[in-house]
Amino acid sequence: MGWAHWTWLLCMFRLGVAWKCPFISCISPLRVGISGLRSYLCQIQGFLCWWRREGKLVRSRSLWVEVRTSVIGLMQLLSKNMRMASLRLPDSIPSPAQDSERLNLALQGRGVDEQVIVWILGHRNAIQRKQIKDTYQQLYKESIIHRLQSKLSSGLKTAMILWMNEAPERDAILANKALKRKRKKINQLQVLVEIACASSPDHLMAVRQAYCSLYECSLEEDITSNISTSLQKLLVGLVSSYRHDRELVDFNLAKSEADKIHEAIEKNQLDHDDVVWILTTRNFFQLRATFVCYKQSYEVAIDQAINSSGNGDLGSILRGVILCIVSPEKHFAEVIKASTVGYWTKDEDSLTRAIVTRAEIDMTKIKGEYFKMNNTNLDDVVRRDTSGVYKSFLMALIGAKI
Repeated sequence: MGWAHWTWLLCMFRLGVAWKCPFISCISPLRVGISGLRSYLCQIQGFLCWWRREGKLVRSRSLWVEVRTSVIGLMQLLSKNMRMASLRLPDSIPSPAQDSERLNLALQGRGVDEQVIVWILGHRNAIQRKQIKDTYQQLYKESIIHRLQSKLSSGLKTAMILWMNEAPERDAILANKALKRKRKKINQLQVLVEIACASSPDHLMAVRQAYCSLYECSLEEDITSNISTSLQKLLVGLVSSYRHDRELVDFNLAKSEADKIHEAIEKNQLDHDDVVWILTTRNFFQLRATFVCYKQSYEVAIDQAINSSGNGDLGSILRGVILCIVSPEKHFAEVIKASTVGYWTKDEDSLTRAIVTRAEIDMTKIKGEYFKMNNTNLDDVVRRDTSGVYKSFLMALIGAKI
């Protein structure tokens, strides 16, 4: 759910308080987690019924239908996200104060109890982690993220710090880390593609804002300063675009733009302005239709056509763009596979990124795609290729039994 949805929910709560609504005024949004949000939305529906009955809703019936439809849509979105996420929450969740106290005890002294930290934070959703961060700051006058950073080590520290940051800040940190590396590998730059093409337009905007706040420059500026000229145009276009987010498709346009992309591939001009403009501005539904038209017209998938053109790093980035648009879960399954080739993790950063960023989004689908690709359970691969408390943490995030 985007920030607009959360803002809307908070506004509804405030209206409930202001109008002394019996359905909502007793509920604090600070105590509502994902597991309880379905009930919360049901109560919002009750609030809307009460509001209408009391004569507070004085506008047309069409507005009533629109608002009610929005609530039902949010409930369906929540249900879908919960099915696709792999994070498992305990049936009974302690208060943020109780969690903060246990975390503080685990972080005291020389011997840090990492298992307790993983058990608590590895089974809390984004809202609950935010509550813990705020409560810990109030109780101990210290950021829990700074505390974790000073006490944890190696892979667990990297994964836990990413997990404890809110999603926009997390992706901004990942993008900056990829851009500031002295030796940039193409698989590390894929994080920019993931931010732009495997998430919503609202999330991309939030990441750009977080990046400016954290690093006092824009994401686009850092791409221009740190990336080779051959990739700049495409990457800047991807992260600076705000795509239309509705399912609108023009099939005549899809056919026309498939032809333009084919012509550019044939001429070995993957950085052609038409290609960049199409891939960075069209909505995802339109682009999927374009990719289908390409295959129908030229009897080859567009990513395979790009691959056969042999355009090095640019071709790799373009294939990542296409895969993230068509099937994000397949893209992340491939990221995980590439990071765990052999009998030990060879790219811990990529494995951590894939699991931490998708655990609350679509990790269940990624696990299914991984099994289809490799005939192996992702749980078994993580269990085999990682070790220690870092392994316990990743296993918790993918919903595996340790």
